[in-house]
Amino acid sequence: MGDEVEPLEEEVEDLSWAEVAHLGKSYMRIPFALLMVEAFYWFITQPKNTLGPIQVSVAWVWHKLTNLIYGDGASSLSSHDGWVTQVDLHHTAFPDYNTISTYVSDECAGVHEMIFLSTLILMTTGVPQRLRIKSALIGCGIIYVLNVIRLVLFYPIALADCTELGGVNGCDVGMWQYHTAVYEWGFLVALILIWLVWFKWVNAGDLIKRESAKEKDAWTFAFRNDWQNVHKAIIAISLMLILGAAANVAFDPDVDLIENCTFEQSAKGLCDDAVDARMQTEDVSWSLAAIGMVGSVAAMLTIAQPESSEEE
Repeated sequence: MGDEVEPLEEEVEDLSWAEVAHLGKSYMRIPFALLMVEAFYWFITQPKNTLGPIQVSVAWVWHKLTNLIYGDGASSLSSHDGWVTQVDLHHTAFPDYNTISTYVSDECAGVHEMIFLSTLILMTTGVPQRLRIKSALIGCGIIYVLNVIRLVLFYPIALADCTELGGVNGCDVGMWQYHTAVYEWGFLVALILIWLVWFKWVNAGDLIKRESAKEKDAWTFAFRNDWQNVHKAIIAISLMLILGAAANVAFDPDVDLIENCTFEQSAKGLCDDAVDARMQTEDVSWSLAAIGMVGSVAAMLTIAQPESSEEE
């Protein structure tokens, strides 16, 4: 009883700068990865219709569902900038010859959202990588369906507003406001909710706690050491594409006409034609450079497979 009991003191070890850097790297890689994919997406979509095949598929499904739900003749499909991506909505209540013209741009294809969600899923540590890959593919399919549903809703929104306003010009403004709202923040909320539901469904919280014990089972990207002829050929072709894109822009003969356009040339429309040709040249160059960059990265990197465990 006479002995004094000293209070227990918890030993707190200070983190080293190396440990702080490791924690920072772990927590910051997701926003860093999102910034990188945003920059890459901006790069590849500088030319118009970079995602042309996907845009065509979305436009075709949108057109077919609109006619199926709202009746034959509710929409028609036509070409826009060389791709079959224009969807015209038809009804007697609509202005401008009973037609509202729309088209599926690269932003409307939903690829931006697919990349965003896939990055969130793939960068969630602790979850088995095969499950993450499967989840990302399923997530992309869900986004594709949600995007088509968003587009199909254009028709009833425009019809309700234009019927109420008597088909005056601008009666479809509510449809475009809906489009802007979903584009600016609606999809972002939906993507985060999808990721949170997925996070809970795969029990990612518990999996992350056991991540350190599973690090040897992780697939990682690494620079290629074993170079084969096919990899060297891809690098060579990629460099040719990048250099060709740069030369295409640098030595474009239309630049001189644009910069030194005379009144006579302008009156004949030659300058406008040169501007259009210059824009097409830049679009092609952006596409070639993007393909070259993707090819170079694909050739230089390889996937390091996990080592098989000795004990199961």
